[in-house]
Amino acid sequence: MSAKLQRQRLIADWLRDDRVASQEELVARLGLAGIVATQATVSRDLEQLGAARVRQDGAARYALPDANDASLARARLGRLLGEWVIDIIAAGTLLVLKTPPGSANLVANAIDVARLEDVAGTIAGDDTIFVALADGVTPSAAAMMFGARRAEG
Repeated sequence: MSAKLQRQRLIADWLRDDRVASQEELVARLGLAGIVATQATVSRDLEQLGAARVRQDGAARYALPDANDASLARARLGRLLGEWVIDIIAAGTLLVLKTPPGSANLVANAIDVARLEDVAGTIAGDDTIFVALADGVTPSAAAMMFGARRAEG
C-alpha cells in the first residue's frame, strides 16, 4: 500500500471515529503512528477525501461527506474523475478506469458513495478500477456518462 493511501485511510478512519478539530491534530496523530506529514500534505489529503469543517455541539471539527447527500457525493465524484482518471475503457460488461498509482481506491470509494443507478459496485486495485454495471446498462453508455462527469470535474 502506498504511503499516501495509508495516510488517507488513517485520516478517514479518525474522521469517522473521533472528533478531529484541526489539521495540526492530524499531523500529530500521524506522527504518533510513525508517518511524517506536513500540514500542507494533510490539507491536500482532506480535500481529496472530501472532508469539510463542520460545527457540531458548538465545536468545529472535520467530517467526511455524508453518504446520504447525493448532490455533494456526485459533485465530489465529478471532481475526482477529472483529477485522477486517466482513461476509461469499456470491457465486456465492465468499465475499467485507469488512475495514477495509489489513486484507484479514492476514486472507487467516490463512485460507491455517489450511489449511481447504473453502477452495481466497484473493485479497486492500486491504479485500476473495475466498475460492475447494473443490469441493462451498456458499457459504452456508462463510459460516456463517466466521461461527462469527468469533464464536469
